[in-house]
Amino acid sequence: MAKTLKITARNASFQQWQALLTNRNKRQRLREFLVQGVRPISLALEHGWEVRALLYPDRQILSRWCRDLLDQVSTTRVALAPELMRELGGKEEESPELLAVVAQPEDSLDRVPVGPKMLVVVFDRPKTPGNVGTLIRSADAFGASGVIVTGHAADPYDPKAVRASTGSLFALPVVRVASHREVLDWIAAVRAAGLPRVQIIGTDEHGEVDVAEHDLTCPTLLLVGNETHGLSAGWQEASDRMVRIPIVGAASSLNAAAAGTVVLYEAARQRARQG
Repeated sequence: MAKTLKITARNASFQQWQALLTNRNKRQRLREFLVQGVRPISLALEHGWEVRALLYPDRQILSRWCRDLLDQVSTTRVALAPELMRELGGKEEESPELLAVVAQPEDSLDRVPVGPKMLVVVFDRPKTPGNVGTLIRSADAFGASGVIVTGHAADPYDPKAVRASTGSLFALPVVRVASHREVLDWIAAVRAAGLPRVQIIGTDEHGEVDVAEHDLTCPTLLLVGNETHGLSAGWQEASDRMVRIPIVGAASSLNAAAAGTVVLYEAARQRARQG
């Protein structure tokens, strides 16, 4: 039987969980983050992520889903004073029904599956957590194999990124790497191991060809650049081809996550037609 703790004051454990909301270094050092919401928590469990603790408001009526989950999951359960739950949930009006403290998986490119149908998204130095979460959600929706976040970038485990992914963070591998060179070494190894046709496709408003005119049905590494500066010089040099999204109207360009979503949809469309 999982043990149950009761916390009524801002003790060391509470302060540690609170730090996970705003302190990236703390999240990285502890290798854990906070998750709220029925769908994200359910998907984390469904996909086998390590849940280190489940937090719920003390002395409040819980939903059937919440009660069942607390009974079924063998992990530490914490009954928090409702005002403390509100602080962790970021809502003054009401406290979340359940929060999960979830372990971060290893940032290893070996987690990303490879094969003839691989479609891996690289987000190069994104600045905003919301864009990271949105692109992860799109990658999941359109059948990508994984997402790689490169360089000095927003944290996929930031609460804003986790919320924006609506649970997709738990459904496909998301890996952080310091440099594009690590990804290029990985792709070189993948090519040497039997997938020589893996292509590296960059996205840019001044690309050589419209995205619909380029074949995205073979194994593909799809590059999406920083919201302000686009792809780094290193990624541009490594690209086999740069594609563009034709747009009209007054907009000069698309939001980075929106642009990535459009190209992912085009890849899914081409692959569905191929069968």
